[in-house]
Amino acid sequence: MNANSSRRNFLAAGLALPAAANAARSAAPETKPAVKSPAAAPGFTYRTLGKTGLKVTSVGYGCMITSDGSVIERAADIGITYFDTARGYSNGNNERMVGAAIKSKRKNIVLSSKSHAPGKEEALQNLDTSLKELGTDWLDIWYLHGKSKPSEITDELIEAQQIAKQAGKIRFAGVSTHSGQPELIPFLARHPKIDVILTAYNFTMEPVMEQAIAEAAAAGKGIVAMKVMAGGFRRAKPGDPIYTKLKRDGAMLAALKWVLRNKNVGTTIPSITDMDQLDENLKAMTAGFSGEDEKLLAQQLRFIGPLYCRMCGKCDGACREGLPVADIIRFATYADGYGQFALGRERFLELDRKHTEVRCTSCPGCTVECPHGVRVAERVARAQDLFVC
Repeated sequence: MNANSSRRNFLAAGLALPAAANAARSAAPETKPAVKSPAAAPGFTYRTLGKTGLKVTSVGYGCMITSDGSVIERAADIGITYFDTARGYSNGNNERMVGAAIKSKRKNIVLSSKSHAPGKEEALQNLDTSLKELGTDWLDIWYLHGKSKPSEITDELIEAQQIAKQAGKIRFAGVSTHSGQPELIPFLARHPKIDVILTAYNFTMEPVMEQAIAEAAAAGKGIVAMKVMAGGFRRAKPGDPIYTKLKRDGAMLAALKWVLRNKNVGTTIPSITDMDQLDENLKAMTAGFSGEDEKLLAQQLRFIGPLYCRMCGKCDGACREGLPVADIIRFATYADGYGQFALGRERFLELDRKHTEVRCTSCPGCTVECPHGVRVAERVARAQDLFVC
């Protein structure tokens, strides 16, 4: 069976998921307030993040591309209880905005941030800066950000998280991954010092991802899903008739509902930029995934197929120049899909110089063939055009 057929069957069959064990919930530290489900939140649904015992709304808030703090503030006011940011978002300004927006609700929400630092000392410095900018004494979850393989989860980074725990600066330790399958998620599921896994998860991915998430949840790990809209392309090509139709008919809402069908997912962090998107995303907590949603996602898959990298890892090592193809395409998506040019360029320029100096237009022919139909040479060249001065 080919890859496209596999994904179609996956959508059509729904989520035939293994039952995850109901792990015992550990008590939250006495020094930190319990997060309470707001009474004035009719229709909201709540789930528990693995053994952490943290009870959160099934739809959370990914703050990465938000520039209007009033949207975050309204989300907290109406009852969203999970908010996610990172030290590197908007050159650090995102944390400051989030902190101001949730200040009056801090005791009633779960707040997470991330560090992309490669070593212990820098990571701990990042954490202290995050706490200062967010205006809080602690994070509920602190993630080692953007990891792809077990070797990146170093002993010194784990030590940094444990030091932060002992100091009362974080409650739980996590790892975020854009491409953690097939190696990283099973590794994290077995790791005794990791409490929460933040992973890319959406309707474009192969069924094997279901098993990885189910096993991690059964091991007591909290699962948070990001990239639930498969690249944020509701912002892309607004003049395209297909794009306009998909947005009007609710393809993005369908994508979020698809993720929420999986009860092993504790919460989701869709990016939200305005009040309309906030209101649309809230519907996912009360509306089930339907046959019409399935049709919309099939159309969306055809639309984004040439653009969106599933981070499946099948192109690893295929580029004759040794480029980290999946990462570079993701950086382009930050700019084209999410409107985050600065973030995409920052990540691109973190690559080895030998990689940033490569130009796909000078290559005699691309050696990478994506099994999902992504136009690899075109997307990588797009990143080079965007991010190289």
